Amino acid sequence: MIVRITRLLLLIQFLIAIGIYLVIIRSFHGIAAPFAAVLSLAIVIVVRLAITSNNFLLASRYSSETPPNFRVGWRDAFRLFLGEFRATMTASSWTMPFRTFSRRIPDHPQGLPVLLIHGYGCNSGYWRPMSNALLKANILHHAVDLEPIVGGIDEYVPLIHGAVERLRQETGHDKIVILAHSMGGLAARAYLRDHGSQHVARVITLGTPHRGTALAHFGVGVNTHQMRWTATEQEGIASEWLLKLAASEDPAVYRLFVSIYSHQDNIISPQTSSHLEGARNIEIHAVGHVALGYDPRVQAQVIREIRDASATVTGLSQPA
Repeated sequence: MIVRITRLLLLIQFLIAIGIYLVIIRSFHGIAAPFAAVLSLAIVIVVRLAITSNNFLLASRYSSETPPNFRVGWRDAFRLFLGEFRATMTASSWTMPFRTFSRRIPDHPQGLPVLLIHGYGCNSGYWRPMSNALLKANILHHAVDLEPIVGGIDEYVPLIHGAVERLRQETGHDKIVILAHSMGGLAARAYLRDHGSQHVARVITLGTPHRGTALAHFGVGVNTHQMRWTATEQEGIASEWLLKLAASEDPAVYRLFVSIYSHQDNIISPQTSSHLEGARNIEIHAVGHVALGYDPRVQAQVIREIRDASATVTGLSQPA
C-alpha cells in the first residue's frame, strides 16, 4: 500500500511541477525553457522543505529540555535539518516507492539474524541504507511491512510473529534480534507482550515514542491515537493504549531493550519519551527522526549491539 501511495504522491508532485512550468512559460514570455524547468522543480522542493521545517517547529512546541552537552549551535542545527530533509526525500521518493525488500542474505552470515520493523507511514524500503550497512557487516536480516497503514498497533502483532517464525525457521537460529524504528518499537513491545521473549535476544529501537509523542495528534489512524502524548514533558500523559501496554508488560523484559534516540528528534516530542526505564538508553546528538536509520553513527552502534547480542548466545562466532 505504501508503495502505491508514495508513487502516487511522486506522480502528483511531477504533475504539479509540469503545471508550474507551463504557467511560468506562458506568463513570462522569452524565459528560457531550462530555467523554467529548474524553477518549477525548485518550487516543489521548497514545499517539501517547508514540510520538514514545520515538523521541527511543531516538535519544538512540546520538546523536552535538552541536556547541555546535547545542545546544538546553528551550524549543527543546519546540518541536522539538511540530514533530515535528505533522509525524508530519499525515503519517500526512492527507497519506499522502489526499493522495498523482504530479506537480504550476505554470502557469509555472522551472528544472530535480525528482523527489521519500520515505523508509521513507512515500509521496508525505509531500511535500505541500514540494510546496506548490515549486509556489509555480514548480518542476515528480514524486513516486515506493517499493514494496514492506519490500523491499530495490536493488529501488527500477528505479522511480526509470522516474520519471527519464518526468520527462525529459515536460519535455524532459536533467537533473533529485533531492530525497530519509531512506532515499530511499540509493535515489538506488543509482540513480546503476547508471545514472550524466549526467541528474542535483543530489541533495538530507534526513536520509538515509548511514552508517546505530541505530534501523533496531527496524524491519521488508530495507531496515531495509540501513540499520543498530551501537554508538556512534565505535565503530560500518555495514551490509554500506552498505559495499558506498560501495565501488561513484565518490567524485566526491558532489559532486552536498547533505546537509541536523539534530543533533536523532530517527530518524537517530548524527545525523552524515547527513554525507556529499565532499558539501556543511548542518546544521539543532532540527528532527525527519519535520519536515525541513515546516520552512520547510528548504523555503527546498531551493528555493535547486534554483535554483542550474538556474543551472548553460545556457539556463535564473531568477526574479529
